[in-house]
Amino acid sequence: MDDLRLGLLLNAVSPAVGGVLVRGEKGTAKSTMVRALAGLLPSIATVPGCRFACDPAAADPQCPDGPHEGAAGQDRPAFLVELPVGVSEDRVVGSLDLERALAEGVKAYEPGLLAKAHRGVLYIDEVNLLQDHLVDLLLDAAAMGRSYVEREGVSVRHAARFLLVGTMNPEEGELRPQLLDRFGLTVEIAATRDAEERAEVVRRRLAYDADPAAFAGRWAEQEDELAERITAARELLPSVQLSDLALRQITGVCAAFEVDGLRADIVMARTAVALAAWAGRTEVLEEDVRKAAQLALPHRRRRNPFDAPGLDEEQLDRTLAEHQGPEQDGPEDDGPDGGPGGGPDGGGGGGAPEPSEPNGPSAPDGSTEQPDAPAAPPRQRPGGARESAPVAADQPYRTRLFRVDGTGRGAQGRRSPAETDAGHTIRARRPRGKLSRLHLSATLRAAAPHQAVRGRTGRALLLRRDDLREQVRRGRESNLVLFVVDASGSMAARQRMTAVKGAVLSLLMDAYQRRDKIGMVTFRGAAAELALPPTSSVEVGAARLEQLPTGGRTPLEAGLLRAHEVLRVERLRDPDRRALLVVVTDGRATGAKDALARSRRAAGLLAAQGVASVVLDCESGPVRLGLARELAAHLNGDAVSLDELRAEGVASLVRETRSTMMRKAA
Repeated sequence: MDDLRLGLLLNAVSPAVGGVLVRGEKGTAKSTMVRALAGLLPSIATVPGCRFACDPAAADPQCPDGPHEGAAGQDRPAFLVELPVGVSEDRVVGSLDLERALAEGVKAYEPGLLAKAHRGVLYIDEVNLLQDHLVDLLLDAAAMGRSYVEREGVSVRHAARFLLVGTMNPEEGELRPQLLDRFGLTVEIAATRDAEERAEVVRRRLAYDADPAAFAGRWAEQEDELAERITAARELLPSVQLSDLALRQITGVCAAFEVDGLRADIVMARTAVALAAWAGRTEVLEEDVRKAAQLALPHRRRRNPFDAPGLDEEQLDRTLAEHQGPEQDGPEDDGPDGGPGGGPDGGGGGGAPEPSEPNGPSAPDGSTEQPDAPAAPPRQRPGGARESAPVAADQPYRTRLFRVDGTGRGAQGRRSPAETDAGHTIRARRPRGKLSRLHLSATLRAAAPHQAVRGRTGRALLLRRDDLREQVRRGRESNLVLFVVDASGSMAARQRMTAVKGAVLSLLMDAYQRRDKIGMVTFRGAAAELALPPTSSVEVGAARLEQLPTGGRTPLEAGLLRAHEVLRVERLRDPDRRALLVVVTDGRATGAKDALARSRRAAGLLAAQGVASVVLDCESGPVRLGLARELAAHLNGDAVSLDELRAEGVASLVRETRSTMMRKAA
């Protein structure tokens, strides 16, 4: 927990660092650690009665409770505000009484959690499960330092500068890259494997449960000392000098690790300064830069959703050494020709061999790719079927978009049409519960015919509850994408399985970008298995795919029936989330004598349930049986070949889809 403790304390010293993202397995006291920070934060001066924690020394001129000129201040503790995963938009940004705004012309505004967190800490447990439209609100507030509430021409804005702290379990899904980059630091934690340390954790927990007050009293003195050290570091912070040498090391490290943008450089600089202040120094040292890189860069180095965050320590040391400055460099050993190492080209004289390439010797065209290595010898399974070792996947690519027909009501995402809180307005209706999004023109049309009867004499519009209309918006939802992957012997050709895994990996990346849940059923040998229960962690799906071996018979029927059972259970758990079934197969079926007919009946069962399906046809070679396309017909879905999956062919696919829809309509 040392890095987590340090990351939280650095943000307490310098909130400009930008917060902490805590990644770790369940049951590691992530939330407990974060909540403990609240008691260590220095108090803040606020304007009495201001609901937005305005600083009397620099009051917000746009504060809804202002103006505050000349107001006296009073101290209060900085708040740690928790934002629940299932919170509503109105609770986050605040709510506006639209009925009073229209009828009386007053801004009756109730502040939300962003206002309460101003100049404090906003804590989001399970931040990776937060809905996309709420993530958008946080991004806006974090970028501008202000929160905006806009409702039908009535607007309220207030300051919202807060320390963002989030915790997450990576097994439940990853964060959007935009929000991930907003966290200044990231920390990976795991439970200790030392038996004595675990025993001490249990002892302290039992002692706390027995007498919380006495337990807190045991540590009160140490916490007071820690709070005093934070205050002292804050006071020292403006005096810390960031030398040009330290700044060159920071920018050199960020350039060497190829992080996107310049936010990483700024965060590293602020973190290094905070580290020096925390250590009681007024000068940033190389050790501060090194630790700042370890905290600020790992989550900014991910190039795709399947890359695990991390930092190459050896590369970090080399980069720091390269940017130490000329006064710290040792004398160069110039060779007889003036180049380092003595060779005419600086490559080390004496005929020393060139270092080998990491991927083997170069090909004649300069590439480092090797010819396909022979496949690993097949392994014998207990049942007698021969099994090939897993092969690597092709590089992922952008795929065409598959959607579920109709309009859903599932969780917000980016795949299929749905009625959502975000999106464009398509119609108006009477409110269902509390009015949240007023449809102004529809409300005026509903109220206009009754103004004379209601005795209207002035300019104010006389409204009744029955006049109010709310917006119905159409946006996009996320779906459950369930992959059913044929891992039998008919798919075991090395090049073929590499291409198939690359296609599935590409679809997994598409599911990540569209915020879908995913699941994976595989079938081979004599049965099918649920290789990945439905989850939001596409990263786990990619790992399971990488480890997938092939071999044995092709129990296609078992795979389809297992998919049917998984979808049935998921409908009970989450009835609003619609499913998209992706069957990856060449269409063959073996086992029983009537295996093909039985698989067709299983496909008909899924079609009868209205499951949207796509068959990824993996058949290759000059002679093709077309079994995968027959399976797609029984599923009442589409069949797409590996070549057609790529988004480059989208124009022809749109034409094909349009003609298919016209045929179905006819």
